[in-house]
Amino acid sequence: MELDLAQLHRIAAEQGIDAETLDEALSQALKLAYSKTPKASKHARVELDERAGTFTIWAQDEIPVEPTEEDPYPRPALSEPYDDTPRDFGRVAASTAAQVISGLFRKAADDKIFGAFSGQKGQIINGIIQQNSRDPQNIHVAVGEVEAILPRREQVPGEVYRHGERIRVYVVNVSRGLKGPEIIVSRSHPELVRRLFEREVPELTSGAVSIMSIAREAGARTKIAVRANTPGINPKGSLIGPSGNRVRAVMENLGEEKIDIVDWSNDPAKFVAAALSPAHAVEVNVISEKNQTAIALIKEDQLSLAIGKEGQNARLAAKLTGWKIGIESVEAHAQKKAAAEAAAAQAAQAAQVAEGAEGGQASTEAASESEAQAPAEEA
Repeated sequence: MELDLAQLHRIAAEQGIDAETLDEALSQALKLAYSKTPKASKHARVELDERAGTFTIWAQDEIPVEPTEEDPYPRPALSEPYDDTPRDFGRVAASTAAQVISGLFRKAADDKIFGAFSGQKGQIINGIIQQNSRDPQNIHVAVGEVEAILPRREQVPGEVYRHGERIRVYVVNVSRGLKGPEIIVSRSHPELVRRLFEREVPELTSGAVSIMSIAREAGARTKIAVRANTPGINPKGSLIGPSGNRVRAVMENLGEEKIDIVDWSNDPAKFVAAALSPAHAVEVNVISEKNQTAIALIKEDQLSLAIGKEGQNARLAAKLTGWKIGIESVEAHAQKKAAAEAAAAQAAQAAQVAEGAEGGQASTEAASESEAQAPAEEA
């Protein structure tokens, strides 16, 4: 049966598909199509001949074998192969070849996209917002010829996504989906902030400064803990930049989101105090290093600043440090401490009085016993 394999090989080669891959896919597809024809043999193979521009389906029939004592249930023998290519198989072959080529092209394109984007996981990419009325929950982002998905869970509350606008997104995951590669991107991921700073701060890419932790409530506030790896470098100043130009460049990509940059420390008390910025912690008492709990003492006039609107500042400080942070005013803590000390003093005094009373009673009893014994001795 005629099949222009040379032409198919040329078309496949243009898409980066080698002849062996094409031949294997064609053989499997033609064999499957043959198996659906009437009286098709269970034992068949496809032979492709590029020079002749033909293909042949060779079939073999089963031949019963007489049972013997040694083999009472023998397997059937197979006849010599014979050409069983259906006469009217030309149209089926052409359709099958077209489907195979199309499928291989799609797979090659998908592999190319997957290969290109799998290396972008954890990075920032630029795209253009696309509206999709069939998928209102998600935002589609065109990245070249590919569409990435910005799911609702990765969107920033209050952020408006307008069709045709350019947008920077963080690549969360790249996977093979049923309809090809699936690229999930984010605007709310904490690592988006890290990558944006890395674009603006040379000290981060050189390793002179490190971002140790990030806590983010997207659209509202982000806290970043930094440290210097090179003596003489101000890590906070590096991220802020001259006249604040570096941090402003990052904030322009995040809308109205505020950014607090604090010094990281391996001293839990110092780190917790820094994390509560912009509030000033007068003192931080570590309650338990094992359970990572601490109490921060704040002046009364800065208490609301330390806690933040709806507890946001305290919540972000806890995320940034990984510690459970209790916040108390210095005045309330002092009163509580004074009350505890007074109670302890009263308890100690009461204990002393009780001891004195017991001692006096014991002396009285001893004297009484002595007086009782004296007359008895005289008698």
